[in-house]
Amino acid sequence: MGREWAIRTENLWRIYRVRGKRRHPQKEVIALRDVNLEIYKGELFGLLGPNGAGKTTLIKILATLLAPSSGRAWVAGFDVVREARKIRPIINMVSGGEASGYGLLTVRENLWMFAQFYGIPTSEANRRIEELLRRVGLADWMHTKTSQLSTGMRQKMNVARGFLTDPEILFLDEPTLGLDVNAARQIRQFIKDWLEEHPDRTILLTTHYMQEAEELCDRVAIIDQGRIVACDSPSALKQRLRQEALFELEITYPQGLTSETLEAIAGVHRALLAETDGGARLNLALKDESALAEVIRTLTAHSVQVRHLTKKEPTLEDVFVELVGRPFEEVKEDEG
Repeated sequence: MGREWAIRTENLWRIYRVRGKRRHPQKEVIALRDVNLEIYKGELFGLLGPNGAGKTTLIKILATLLAPSSGRAWVAGFDVVREARKIRPIINMVSGGEASGYGLLTVRENLWMFAQFYGIPTSEANRRIEELLRRVGLADWMHTKTSQLSTGMRQKMNVARGFLTDPEILFLDEPTLGLDVNAARQIRQFIKDWLEEHPDRTILLTTHYMQEAEELCDRVAIIDQGRIVACDSPSALKQRLRQEALFELEITYPQGLTSETLEAIAGVHRALLAETDGGARLNLALKDESALAEVIRTLTAHSVQVRHLTKKEPTLEDVFVELVGRPFEEVKEDEG
C-alpha cells in the first residue's frame, strides 16, 4: 500500500485577468500552469522558486483563500472548493513579513485571542503559548506590546501563532523572510523539532533560500513561471548533476569575455559569469574535467587572472540553474 497523502493537486491552473491598455483592456496572467503534486502525510515538503513563480498562489488555493481557475486540489482528503469549511479548522498558515496582531495588545494577549478563534480552552491555550514562546525565543517578551517588537520578534510571534492550533497541515510561506541568521536558524530548528514530535503532521514550506530547503525538506518541488519543473528529494535532485564536474573560480574582471565564449569550448556544459566587488565569479559545469585547462588558457588569453579555484559538490542552486537556465539571484531581480 502506498503512503497516505495529505495534499494533492490535479491539473491545477490559476489565471488572473488584469486591466491592460486601451487596445487590450484585459489581459491574462498565468500564475499556475497544470500543477500536479502529491504531498505525503508526515512530510516536510518544500516549494522552491523565485518571486512571481506561483508559490504563494498555490498556498492560497490549498488554504482555501483562492479558487483555482481549473483543475482540482484536496487537503486532508477534502476538496478545497467544495469542502473548504472542513479544511479550515485543521490547517494554519504563516507568511513571512506579514503584519500580524494588534499593536496595543501584548504578545501573549494576541496569541490568546487567536486561540479563542479556534475554541482552545483558556488553560490549554496558556500552556501552549508559554511553551511556544519559550521555544521560539520570545518568552522574555511575552508581556511586551506587539507594536514595540522588532521585525524579527514579530515574525517569531507569527510562527508561534501558526503552531498554536496544533494544525494537521501547516503552510509556511517564506517563514524566515527578513530574519537575521541566528533568528532564522532558531526557527528552522524549531520546525524540525516540532515535526519529529508530531510525525503525523504535514508542513508545506515555500522559500527563496536554497540552504533552508536542503536543510529542512524531505522532498522539494522547483517551480518556475507557474510550472513544476522538478520534484524529488534534495539529494536525488543533486544526483542529476553528479556526472558533471563543477568548479567555482574567483577571477579578475573579464573585460570582453562572455559566458557564450566559454561555453563554446569543447567539454564545457555551462559557464556563468557574475560580477563581484573588484572582480568576477565564474561557475563552470564541465562534461569533461579536462576542459578546465582550455578554460584557463582562454581566460589567460583575455588577460584574466584566476585568484581562487574550487571544485564543488552539486547544490540545489546548481539544480535550479540547470533547470531554469540562469542563476537564482537573476530570476529574483527580474521577477521580484
